[in-house]
Amino acid sequence: MTDLIIETERLYMRELTWDDFEALCDIIQDEETMYAYEGALSDEEAKEWLDRQIARYGKWGFGAWAVILKENSELIGQCGLTKQEWKDEEVLEIGYLFNKRYWHKGYATEAAKACKRYAFEKLNADEVCSIIRDTNIPSQNVALRNGMRRMDSFTKHYRGVDMPHYRYVVYKEAHQILL
Repeated sequence: MTDLIIETERLYMRELTWDDFEALCDIIQDEETMYAYEGALSDEEAKEWLDRQIARYGKWGFGAWAVILKENSELIGQCGLTKQEWKDEEVLEIGYLFNKRYWHKGYATEAAKACKRYAFEKLNADEVCSIIRDTNIPSQNVALRNGMRRMDSFTKHYRGVDMPHYRYVVYKEAHQILL
């Protein structure tokens, strides 16, 4: 097993590896799960997705991590930090994507909160955001539970579709007040 990066009450997070490809595909090749991305990924797109995550670890020392359920060691999703383009700047983002069998159990919120702490305490970030499609209400709710507030919007063009997105932001000062 690769090294533990974050541990919460019910979860732990570690870097994704090629051994995780099948479990990852259960998530990113599911139409319902990937509705905010305009549908499931092909085999080639799934390989590119995992390659991109692994490359981020080498480039930045962080990325989207495998979320493992402690009770059975199953990979139930991915959550982590990435640098994303937002308008004309690069922002630090918490992203999360979970197997639909584990939706509505609080895992995304638990993992996202842990990633927020990591961003502020380990990376010394001043702010962190989540960029979420306007139609993805469950992910917007996770951002709100993570102490974030909607700051602005932008339309991304992806897979031939114009997709309005919201940027939810939390600042380090607000995080420290909550401690």
